[in-house]
Amino acid sequence: MISERINEILNEQINKEFYSGYLYLSMSAYLKELGLNGFASWMKHQAREEVEHGLKIFDYLINCNSFVTLKQIRTPEFEFQGILSIFNNIYEHEQCITRAIMTVAKHAEEECDRTTLNFIDWYISEQVEEEETVKNIIKRLELFGDDKVALYLMDKELAERTV
Repeated sequence: MISERINEILNEQINKEFYSGYLYLSMSAYLKELGLNGFASWMKHQAREEVEHGLKIFDYLINCNSFVTLKQIRTPEFEFQGILSIFNNIYEHEQCITRAIMTVAKHAEEECDRTTLNFIDWYISEQVEEEETVKNIIKRLELFGDDKVALYLMDKELAERTV
């Protein structure tokens, strides 16, 4: 059984992962309204992935005979200032999630909870990938500027993402 402190921060992390899903669904809806169906689809896949991350922690807690305490998910932002600002917001959000994951790892290490440390290691690697992916999209959006052809091609490319 894991400690109460580890249980508490993992339950908080479930909430953060589910909130990420809500946030990305909100962004997906906005992108769909703009007619950027590929970006919207990419974001919807991202939302599903975040919910899966939360469910993975949910299952871990249950498998460790620990308690799951689902908390209220706050309402995500609904108004955005264009596609570049969305991805800048995503990048900042992913950095917050990375810090939260590192907090879990820090507490697991302090408590010599090798099982949780091993479990959370996957999330650390996943966060490196998440941040890199979003940063690359930002770089491309900055490079293309207002070039609508480039945006169209990027939209088509992002539409090809599969789970």
